[in-house]
Amino acid sequence: MPLARSLSMTSLNGLLQCEDEDLPVEDLLLFEISWEVTNKVGGIYTVIQTKAKTTADEWGENYFLIGPYFEQNVKTQVEFSEPPNPAVKKAMDTMKSQGCQVFFGRWLIEGSPYVLLFDIGSAAWNLDKWKGEFWEVSNIGIPFHDQEANDAVIFGSLTAWYLKELSCQFDDKPNIIAHFHEWQAGVGLILSRSQKLPVATIFTTHATLLGRYLCAASIDFYNNLDQFDIDKEAGERQIYHRYCMERASVHCAHVFTTVSQITATEAEHMLKKCPDVVTPNGLNIKKFSAMHEFQNLHSMYKARIQEFIRGHFYGHLDFDLDKTLFFFIAGRYEFSNKGADMFLEALSRLNFLLRVHKTDITVIVFFIMPAKTNNFNVETLKGQAVRKQLWDTAQSVKEKFGRKLYNALLKGEIPDLNKILDRDDISIMKRAIFSTQRLSLPPVTTHNMIDDSNDPILNTIRRIGLFNNRTDRVKVILHPEFLSSTSPLLPLDYEEFVRGCHLGVFPSYYEPWGYTPAECTVMGIPSVTTNLSGFGCFMQEHVADPEAYGIYIVDRRFRSPDESCNQLTQFLYGFCQQNRRQRIIQRNRTERLSDLLDWKYLGRFYMHARHLALSRTFPDKFEMEQSAPPKTENFRFPRPSSVPPSPSVSQHSSPHHSEAEDDDEDERYDEDEEAERDRQNIKSPFSLGALPQGKKKQHGEYRN
Repeated sequence: MPLARSLSMTSLNGLLQCEDEDLPVEDLLLFEISWEVTNKVGGIYTVIQTKAKTTADEWGENYFLIGPYFEQNVKTQVEFSEPPNPAVKKAMDTMKSQGCQVFFGRWLIEGSPYVLLFDIGSAAWNLDKWKGEFWEVSNIGIPFHDQEANDAVIFGSLTAWYLKELSCQFDDKPNIIAHFHEWQAGVGLILSRSQKLPVATIFTTHATLLGRYLCAASIDFYNNLDQFDIDKEAGERQIYHRYCMERASVHCAHVFTTVSQITATEAEHMLKKCPDVVTPNGLNIKKFSAMHEFQNLHSMYKARIQEFIRGHFYGHLDFDLDKTLFFFIAGRYEFSNKGADMFLEALSRLNFLLRVHKTDITVIVFFIMPAKTNNFNVETLKGQAVRKQLWDTAQSVKEKFGRKLYNALLKGEIPDLNKILDRDDISIMKRAIFSTQRLSLPPVTTHNMIDDSNDPILNTIRRIGLFNNRTDRVKVILHPEFLSSTSPLLPLDYEEFVRGCHLGVFPSYYEPWGYTPAECTVMGIPSVTTNLSGFGCFMQEHVADPEAYGIYIVDRRFRSPDESCNQLTQFLYGFCQQNRRQRIIQRNRTERLSDLLDWKYLGRFYMHARHLALSRTFPDKFEMEQSAPPKTENFRFPRPSSVPPSPSVSQHSSPHHSEAEDDDEDERYDEDEEAERDRQNIKSPFSLGALPQGKKKQHGEYRN
């Protein structure tokens, strides 16, 4: 099939027209290069892993990922095989014959894409030579003590070498698109351009190096973007060479992209170039066949969390678990960047509000942020042991009670309830009750922290006095370890835990995208984010009334920290005022937003970047249509016709408003009608276009 014909069948805005009718589709190969291919370090792994299926569906056998070879990762993630493409195999064999270890296979994730992995160690003997070559083309020197930068030079040199061997087989035809992620892969891009390889290049920065360092130093970053002396700041932090690698990659690439508009603004000042395309991050959305299955999962996993709470708060369980809400924050332990400082301050104010209004709602907040620990806290383990002992005691007494009741009924008698429990049963139950007595308060952390006197979360808890007292309506649990279903404390995976909670809170100061609130949305769990996160900006742009859909966006860009903290407190307090029916309605709306985050729709921006790269690299063979780039203007989920369920939208004068008011609101809520309108809104602007009737979609029809 001629390429021009295949491209004419897509209704995407970013279209290419190919002037070479003889160039077959099969000649185009797409390579994505990242240090996190099969190697989980951070969020880029999630981006590449979740996007793989959509890209593999689009490109088929012509899609390849390039990454580093680490045996411990490959053992469980990669199935080795021979390359089906003879050009790919020949380039590999050439490198192998010169002493480099190159591995090929399928990555065992959804989509099963091909992966090409370079063993960095096998080529380390070339490091000095390659550093010299890199200096000659870029004037960037790499310190010998920076292991990560040295690995990046080896990885980049191997990548450029491979692309050169591959492109030599195609007689200068425009066959290759290479998409590089982050500065660790950037050396390959710089070397490819310096060698004038016929390769269309794209570079994506998921967060600028200097931006992350500056925000971690508690600097007023966004209000001073144009004031920083970039070279000086990078030099003081001893990352000048890394910064130069990143900036050179940005300026060498044919197309430069970032993951969000807030990062685009940052890149314009930090890297001195405005991105050509913003490529939002998505997820693979799996819809349940039963519409409300996710609500059932929420109930099931909430019950599992409640079991943990019964053990953790034994002896102080004087609150109603049916009126207890579970909030959480999760992610890397970056106290300020992730907004944990503001969250704790807001919890202190929320505790005051709930106590003043004498509400019967209790809030339990989990901090899931990994830190250095010795082991589990003994008091926490004891709590789970006490809970299990009480359960076993109750089951034993219940079994004896049931047997006596059964025998009495068989005889046609109504048993004497005063005699159905004997002295031994009473003694056993009394001992069980005495075992729940404790002199200490429930611990605020589940583990023994190393250097807990300098831990920022624990120090803030000490300052604001949230020690899990009986009088506190907000109680705090720091779990300084990633969740696991094999844990003896809280045996839940992260996804199961999220589904069991009521609200995720992520008031980040620096968050180029923000997968944690996005994952909450996909699972139908409301979340708090900020207008300094890519996710928050994306939702502000695409949802007319985010709060009604369970997306609370704190303004951290144009308000003072104290005003932002008050706004966060109001969001949390408003959420606590909702009744159970309102929370169910809100979760339904939140889950419907998941279509917005599906790679099936967001992948179009990556398509556009590839189209643009081809047209810029080979202008004599490809040209962009005037309708590019893709737009999402006028694409907004409308405000629901029924009154938004959150009282924070229209505050009542008292938290104890009448149930009659709630009933009136619920009567105006027509879920089927709202769901259908939301489905139409998502389908309309993101439609990939219908194929002519009877025409089967061919490989490459939605591709450059």
